[in-house]
Amino acid sequence: MAFDIEKTLAHIPERSLKADAIKATGLQNTDDVISMGVADMSFKPPSVVLDELTNEIQQGFFGYYGGKNNYKAALKNWMKKMHSWEPKSEWIHTAHGLVAAIGTALRAYTSKGDGIILFSPVYHSFKKIIQANDRNPIECRMDLCKGKYYLDLGRLEGMLTGQEKMIIFCSPHNPGGRIWSLEVQRELAYFCKRHNLLLIIDEIHNDLVFPKNKHVTFPLAAEGLFDNFILMTSTTKTFNIAGGLMGNVIIPNIKLGIQFSKANMATGESPNRFGMIMGERAMQEGQNWLKSLMEYIDENRNIFDHEINSIPLVRSIRLEATYLAWVDFSKLGQDESSIMKKLVSDAKIIANPGSSFGLGGNKFVRFNLATSKEIVKEAGERIRSIFEN
Repeated sequence: MAFDIEKTLAHIPERSLKADAIKATGLQNTDDVISMGVADMSFKPPSVVLDELTNEIQQGFFGYYGGKNNYKAALKNWMKKMHSWEPKSEWIHTAHGLVAAIGTALRAYTSKGDGIILFSPVYHSFKKIIQANDRNPIECRMDLCKGKYYLDLGRLEGMLTGQEKMIIFCSPHNPGGRIWSLEVQRELAYFCKRHNLLLIIDEIHNDLVFPKNKHVTFPLAAEGLFDNFILMTSTTKTFNIAGGLMGNVIIPNIKLGIQFSKANMATGESPNRFGMIMGERAMQEGQNWLKSLMEYIDENRNIFDHEINSIPLVRSIRLEATYLAWVDFSKLGQDESSIMKKLVSDAKIIANPGSSFGLGGNKFVRFNLATSKEIVKEAGERIRSIFEN
């Protein structure tokens, strides 16, 4: 069954980060501002999710969540169906979003001052949560070659001092949309095993894969080789329900699971009732909707890349996954502040500056493509008109 994704566009409500970002531009007239920064989709979730939430609200009960076994069953089935790997129920923990889960993991397994390794450029909240927990972010810059990022584990090995305790790995990668192969992930597993490093894998974009591409979930790559890892997934990006604030923390290593549970308990963690209910229903009945979504965003990817790649010296990295375009403006000879000023003031487009993603991000810009074709084309044309001369 195909879904008409374009007909599910949602109005941006006042109480949203997207609305806050528009206000923060300081522009007098924001009616024609295109918001492509905050990584929410502009589409409503599947109708089955909306119906489930509506039913819960109409019952009028807003108490504590129960029924986690049903949620775990839905997650196990989703992982088996979508990623050919099924976790055991006792491996599954929940958290108030994956950034919060990473914070809990930092406190569970590391100490203040420990080094936490990131492959940069990478999602900016990783570095922020590391620093907020008084740990030391260690950025290993990835190599960009012919439009794809590559890990340089030799470079990383030369950086090690013995103070590093953990790697946080983004798979698929944000930004850049890179899908890591089984072989790359096995090499990373060997590296972590050799250096006694705990590996956190953030797979929040694991379902947002373009046609003809295939994501390999880390446990398949590490099977029989390495178990000192924690896998994190969520329905929030896949089905645009980030306001539900929930995430899955999957820990096959029993000792690590006990440590995480203790640290999670110390936060008073209790699942968000409505997020869990939405997530469960989405995993039960959202597969066909997701297929239609990725076919639609694939068309957006093609529209945007065509416009951007027609600008001399500017290139859009070809996404394999995610809906977050990553554009290289570095060859224009302009500083990043000038690029961002032109985008906001002249093109009236809100996007994310690449420097916020760490080493290797300067003079890149991230754009959210999860909106209508009309808006994506308009954004591409505005960008081209500003930078093509």
